Amino acid sequence: MRRLTTLFPSEFLEEHAEELGVVERDRTLQIPAFVWAFVFGFAAGEGRTLAGFRRCYNSTADETISPGGFYQRLTPTLAEYLRDLVERGLDEVAVPNAVDADIDRFRDVMIADGTVFRLHEFLSGQFEARHEEQAGAKLHLLHNATEQTIEQLDTANEKTHDSTLFKTGPWLENRLMLFDLA
Repeated sequence: MRRLTTLFPSEFLEEHAEELGVVERDRTLQIPAFVWAFVFGFAAGEGRTLAGFRRCYNSTADETISPGGFYQRLTPTLAEYLRDLVERGLDEVAVPNAVDADIDRFRDVMIADGTVFRLHEFLSGQFEARHEEQAGAKLHLLHNATEQTIEQLDTANEKTHDSTLFKTGPWLENRLMLFDLA
């Protein structure tokens, strides 16, 4: 926690938000509380909802924000602001020339992962979910971290296992593949 607050002091969070136009002059939205609620309250755990994010923010901020006031702040400018924070964090913790020779022999680093989206139950015929009376789509992504490109993007119903969406072959030669536990 101390490393994060040193890397992202409140003054920096507020000034950068103001530079990008994330905050208005009335400063109803407290940017440091917003960022830390997002990082520690919303981004962790299983049940992530925007309403839960707003509740987490309201429990830590000095002034609460109504649902409408909160949701209208979720803008492309806010997404750009959060992206800038991630890039700053990566730039600060990345150590140049720290790549081991064993890793250097790979021509690409590939990352495969999938995520599930809840859909309206009317779509359960096309997107079968693990639970009855639900619908779910799985998005499977193969990302080339070396070239910063998306190599493969597939959608399927929720019941489809990640392994059926990932095809092996000679294209894997000299590539390091990273998977999660799915």
